[in-house]
Amino acid sequence: MNGTVDIAPSILSADFSRLGEEIAAVERGGATILHVDVMDGHFVPNITIGLPVVKSIAGATRLPIDAHLMISEPGRYAEQFVRAGAKMVSVHAEADNHLHRTLMAIKGAGAQAGIVINPATPVEMLGDALAFADYVLLMSVNPGFGGQGFIPTSIEKLRRLKRMIQELQLKTRIEIDGGIDLENISSVVAAGAEIIVAGSAVFGAADPEAAVRGLREATVQLV
Repeated sequence: MNGTVDIAPSILSADFSRLGEEIAAVERGGATILHVDVMDGHFVPNITIGLPVVKSIAGATRLPIDAHLMISEPGRYAEQFVRAGAKMVSVHAEADNHLHRTLMAIKGAGAQAGIVINPATPVEMLGDALAFADYVLLMSVNPGFGGQGFIPTSIEKLRRLKRMIQELQLKTRIEIDGGIDLENISSVVAAGAEIIVAGSAVFGAADPEAAVRGLREATVQLV
């Protein structure tokens, strides 16, 4: 594994009554990205936050915001999340029939553009769209709720995606989200993950700052 590994705490698992404090804690712990899950209650069976909250968070953190849009018709809203302050915006391949157009719109607005695929979606579905993505987010749980267990077959899926990227000589990074903790973070990094999203493992811990530091230290020897 070459290059750096980013730790991206997911605020889905944070205490929203203390969100500013929670964000400050993970910053001190060495987080490099802040992951924000946007759910519409339609594409996934849950409703979370929207543009106003992303805008508020952007003004309260020095970390780049990674907005994961778990919504129907993401192309209608992707650019708005960039304008709200997101530096990374990812959309689900399963939800967007015009991936190229949406990815180009995100890039044109000044952010990195990502494609997300669900656990049952094969990496081969990415096809030609892979060349237009700055990163691919592999879901290692079914999207919609935090606190789920890691799906073990995600490891081999990571390896397949890494091979695809290498064969096409792309610089696309790989992000993984779902059930990542100290027990499996080394395995996912060794398989090719470069951006690690962690929710419950960070904000479910007694000390989120220490939890982020522990996850980061677990990846050091692999880089």
